[in-house]
Amino acid sequence: MSVHLNDDDQPVVAFAGNGISGEFNPAHAPAGGVEIARLINPSASLETIHWGRNYIYAAELRTESGRVPVVVKQFSNQGLKKRLDRRWRGSKAARSWRVAKELIRKGLPTPEPMLWVESDDPEGPSFFVARRIEDAVEARQFFRRLNGEPGDDDFPEVDSTVFLERLGELARRINDAGILYRDLSMGNILAVDTDGGIELYMIDFNRARTGRRLGAYSRTRDICRLPVLGRKNQAAFLVGYWGEAPPRWSFRSWFYDLSVRAYILKHDIKKRMRGLRLRRRHAHGGAHHPHLPAADAGASARDKAVWDHLSDQPHQHATRGEKWAIRLADSRSHVRDAAIILGAAPAVRRRYRELRRDRVAEPFRFQGIGLAVRPWPEDPGRHLESINQLGVGPVLLRLHPWESDHRYEEQLARALVDSGHEVAFALPQNRDLVRDHKAWRDAVVELAEIFVPYGRQFQIGQAVNRSKWGIWTHQEYVDLYLAASEILRRYPGVELMGPSVIDFEFQSILALVDRRDPALHFDIVSSLLYVDRRGAPENRQMGLDTVGKVTLLRAISDVGRCSSPRCWITEVNWPLWEGPHSPAGKSVSVGEEEQADYLVRYYLLALGTGLVERVYWWRLIARGYGLVAPTSDGSLRLRPAWHALQTLIGQLDGAFFMGPLKAPEGAYLYLFEYDGREIVVGWGLVAGTRATLPRPPQETVSRDGQTAPAPPGRDVLLGSSPTYYHLVDA
Repeated sequence: MSVHLNDDDQPVVAFAGNGISGEFNPAHAPAGGVEIARLINPSASLETIHWGRNYIYAAELRTESGRVPVVVKQFSNQGLKKRLDRRWRGSKAARSWRVAKELIRKGLPTPEPMLWVESDDPEGPSFFVARRIEDAVEARQFFRRLNGEPGDDDFPEVDSTVFLERLGELARRINDAGILYRDLSMGNILAVDTDGGIELYMIDFNRARTGRRLGAYSRTRDICRLPVLGRKNQAAFLVGYWGEAPPRWSFRSWFYDLSVRAYILKHDIKKRMRGLRLRRRHAHGGAHHPHLPAADAGASARDKAVWDHLSDQPHQHATRGEKWAIRLADSRSHVRDAAIILGAAPAVRRRYRELRRDRVAEPFRFQGIGLAVRPWPEDPGRHLESINQLGVGPVLLRLHPWESDHRYEEQLARALVDSGHEVAFALPQNRDLVRDHKAWRDAVVELAEIFVPYGRQFQIGQAVNRSKWGIWTHQEYVDLYLAASEILRRYPGVELMGPSVIDFEFQSILALVDRRDPALHFDIVSSLLYVDRRGAPENRQMGLDTVGKVTLLRAISDVGRCSSPRCWITEVNWPLWEGPHSPAGKSVSVGEEEQADYLVRYYLLALGTGLVERVYWWRLIARGYGLVAPTSDGSLRLRPAWHALQTLIGQLDGAFFMGPLKAPEGAYLYLFEYDGREIVVGWGLVAGTRATLPRPPQETVSRDGQTAPAPPGRDVLLGSSPTYYHLVDA
């Protein structure tokens, strides 16, 4: 490290080593040599602020004097254009640092810059870190309110004219300081409501140019990115900027109005074009997050999957073209699968119609609410406590056969059994184990010796229809399954699950459970049945909602030569809007409230068919999709979905499902009987849907477990969150 003075004669510490370099202010020196590396790893994020071309997250910088809340902006440098831009003008993080220092030197409001970092790799990311302004709201919310758009509830109440004048004054101060901002948009101005009034801060200035002399043309082009529409609003903004309202037909007035409208049109066009470019880049395998490791040098197209530690799953680096080439090379195997599917399809269709026609008429016990987990070595005691507090019975423990150390997994298995949980195990694969059968067999032998004493059900394989999990053909999976089966069936009472196909791709299940192989048998047919990650579990794909898909799964299990009628759904979740922690893309992510609603409704719809024995949510503790979120101080925050699942278990686990009740279109009423009491669970796809209960309720319980007095009469209003209505005695 070296200390030098920057342009405003303030000391700055430069550092370099371990593949990164940058600068920080010695007043906020990071504590320890590994703190910077920790901070710029997205696993340090506490909250996702923006998830787009760049990733912005909240974190804590651990300094020698304490922890400082910060915002980290990660810039991507992938692609020739960005590499050249970095070489000629420096990284975006370095430019952000320089402009931030200039803004502060000129007395302009911006969050205090803490440090900047860039990778030595020309395509590696760079990072700009600034102090976090608590309770800040983007000016975007103000403009939504101003233009009559939804989503403005967070912005404080202000006089629109006065606030527009303040924005104009701020823009004038920026330009008068010789700064051409080049991105003074509504998302780059933060407002904080304080006792002394609203304070404004500027962010995201890596495009800015300093030391400029600006004329009317340049100034107008610089301030037109704020969507100030309408003569009155534009007059207020220009009064703040120019000090007076320009005449309507003056250059300053008409050119400003033209520039605003042109920028809005340009922004809309660029947004559409950017979406097309991102989809094209993704198709060619170029779109991946910077934290992901590269594939091994010289790896073949089949062997380019790497492990993503943030979402706890593999990532496939092979391009779409490479995948198609592999599929073509494996065409004989795929033709065999197609023949199996076509041959069995008529029988599956007949069985599906029978199951739909002969729905379970007799009441049955509503049970099988399960949870899938991995160990949490950071706090195993709190991990187990969260499971026990949840009240869940069945637990599916996912093992990692490619690892050599299984002590944390064994500790968790032992603790779960001692706490009275029924434990099953999942044995996923990776490409190395698919290629090396001896290593696979050795791993299964070791895992069987350790874990058979704790449970009797083992799922062999994971997402076998996804190449990122290492399997390219169904025969590769069958070979793995048979090897594991030969080992595990030596233990009396062991039951094996498979084929663990993910998503709504039942043709893959059918191709595996109807093979003419006497050695192949699935005691339980397992499916990772994600119904629709883009929305509600009632949504349809190819005409089938959750109930239809569960019915089809059972029909395939009934018909298959290698399967039994028993079915388990061993993985489901709804990914959250939490950047690279999310196991799916941002287009399929949801908020925490939606996740909680969908969780309850999925369990009710799936287990309410009576056709599957278990449904497991994956997983307990995880950023991006778990029921519990880890926080900065090491504690665990219970999400709404955790409370929703706890309430579902407390209200209905072990109750008798009496069947669905008549309800308006888009509404659902499910009747249960528990210890002589009748409970109706109701929800509607449209808020405010009115439905009628069989009898008046004596109390209601919300999705998250809050008890409330019952509304008078039998009519109730249903919303997206399921509500439990405890009916008065008959």
